[in-house]
Amino acid sequence: MSDTAAPKQASNLVVRLLTAAVAAPFLLYLMFWAPWWGFQVLVMAAVAIAAFELFGMTMGKDRVLEAYGVVASLAVATVLLFFPTPPILVATFALLPMAGLLFSLVRPDPIDKADRRIAWMIAGPLYIGLLATIGRLHMRDNGGGWVVLTMMLAWWGDTGGYFAGRAFGKHKLYEKVSPKKTIEGSIGGLAGSVLGALCAHYWYLQALPLVDGIILAVIAGALGQAGDLCESLIKRSTGVKDSGFIVPGHGGLLDRVDALVFTSAATWLYATLILDAH
Repeated sequence: MSDTAAPKQASNLVVRLLTAAVAAPFLLYLMFWAPWWGFQVLVMAAVAIAAFELFGMTMGKDRVLEAYGVVASLAVATVLLFFPTPPILVATFALLPMAGLLFSLVRPDPIDKADRRIAWMIAGPLYIGLLATIGRLHMRDNGGGWVVLTMMLAWWGDTGGYFAGRAFGKHKLYEKVSPKKTIEGSIGGLAGSVLGALCAHYWYLQALPLVDGIILAVIAGALGQAGDLCESLIKRSTGVKDSGFIVPGHGGLLDRVDALVFTSAATWLYATLILDAH
């Protein structure tokens, strides 16, 4: 590490901690004490910002297609959040590919990159729209607790991976996509996710059985790490370092919720399909 790298990393860590200290009370208020719709407004705002960042990276600075991506992502999130009935879900998944293909005819140039734009216009809203599942978790009994669990699975996993990687990291996890990530860091990340599930079970979410919590932590933690790698791949393929700059010390919002998109979807599916079936 260079002489200037350590102070720079320390300064970035301070900015991150200050950002978290400011954001945490606001998030806790929305999760536990605000009217139910307050957190849902935050979720929809996060979907819009994350979509804006994603389509800003993938649409070649075409503002019309970027706007389409944001609107389509909000539409998918609205369905998942407020109207997750089979007929409406089927209609959404039927209309989205047609809309993406038809809208590509409105902006066909450059022709040689139309295939990638079409793929993102179909897949992008589905990817970003998954963030709405954290809003579905908030609608459960003790919804704030489920949201905190989801965040801990993602961010404690990220923190565990960071410190384990720095202390023990020797073997690269996926160098082509993320050169700094290591197998040791990945294991530490899973340990951080499991610790988050244990805190939930013994502290604020007793409705989560111990064994189920550990299983969920491993599944969601692994998927969260995969989500992080997926966004890294997107950024590498589009030639950007950060998805945006909205979060001080963290880059873009998508850089912060890339793992959360996957952990929230995994937690919602596990709670709905497994726990609720008990």
